[in-house]
Amino acid sequence: MANAKELSGAGLRGQIAGKTALSTVGKTGSGLTYRGYDVKDLAAHCEFEEVAYLILKGKLPNSSELAAYKTKLTAMRSLPAALKAVLELIPATAHPMDVMRTGCSMLGNLETEQSFAEQQDATDRLLAIFPGLINYWYNFSHKGIRIDVDTPAESIAEQFLWTLHGEKPTALHTEVMQASLILYAEHEFNASTFTARVCASTLSDMHSCITGAIGSLRGPLHGGANEAAMELIEKMQNPEHAETELLGMLARKDKIMGFGHAIYAESDPRNAVIKAWSEKLAQANGDTMLYDISVRCEAVMWREKKLFCNADFFHASAYNYMGIPTKLFTPIFVCSRLTGWAAHVMEQRADNRIIRPSAEYIGEEPRVVGPIAERQ
Repeated sequence: MANAKELSGAGLRGQIAGKTALSTVGKTGSGLTYRGYDVKDLAAHCEFEEVAYLILKGKLPNSSELAAYKTKLTAMRSLPAALKAVLELIPATAHPMDVMRTGCSMLGNLETEQSFAEQQDATDRLLAIFPGLINYWYNFSHKGIRIDVDTPAESIAEQFLWTLHGEKPTALHTEVMQASLILYAEHEFNASTFTARVCASTLSDMHSCITGAIGSLRGPLHGGANEAAMELIEKMQNPEHAETELLGMLARKDKIMGFGHAIYAESDPRNAVIKAWSEKLAQANGDTMLYDISVRCEAVMWREKKLFCNADFFHASAYNYMGIPTKLFTPIFVCSRLTGWAAHVMEQRADNRIIRPSAEYIGEEPRVVGPIAERQ
């Protein structure tokens, strides 16, 4: 079991800011559970749609419920013409997370949530549309191609890879993407989730809550670690070079992304799952160098600093092996974590009180405004 850290309280670490029935972090099982199920079991036995259903509705679906849910999501993939027009205006130089943020906000203008009774449908629409949304922009802005997002893909995982590459992905790639989406789906009161809950506490609409969460995830200290990990390992020529580079970075006290965690003390339970998939992808590709470099980085960081890989580090090589551009790594996180965000919004709405903490004032003592001529 991965035990939780002793937290100092800085940055609200260790402070109870609300209640949730959605997940536990660093408490039971391997260290992460969704509604009581260990994430490793879910990643081994479920499709992402099953886990989304669990997080959003409170139970794992039976076969007929899963089939009906997947049919519903498949029917909701189409991009509105006005949304396509907006996506085509966004330049290739834009950060893809900004594209996700703008796309979500634009959809909120076109399909505004009118009441909380529509929250599940609004969430399902976002789940269905996000893979095609980001890949429509990417293909148009980078290749001049207007893709058809209404593919025959049978899952959200397959839909992402299909709309990105323009062809049906291999079974292995789809299976890896299923696991990845499950691993990123929910993680208690992290920064982006808390952003969504704060927004929800004002009784704002679902699209505003998700847009705000995307803005928080955009920050490099939250969602961008998998991109930073890729930028690190792709510069390394082999495991020996990786060790030399890391030792130099440690000596210079450079920031090394993808290691350690705000909550986990000994290991990130998601790492073992994606590490195993990265190894399988490396072997399938006939080129294990990125994986071997990642393994050496893991060993060096543990030996030198007792820092473990978090979920992001081996995701970098896994995504790269599947031909996913580095700039699209964090948008995949959005396609997954949407489930957790929306479930937290629903939970906040069900027992709401506006979130309004107090601050400790550290400014000047009370003073008087003097004549302007006497001011220093």
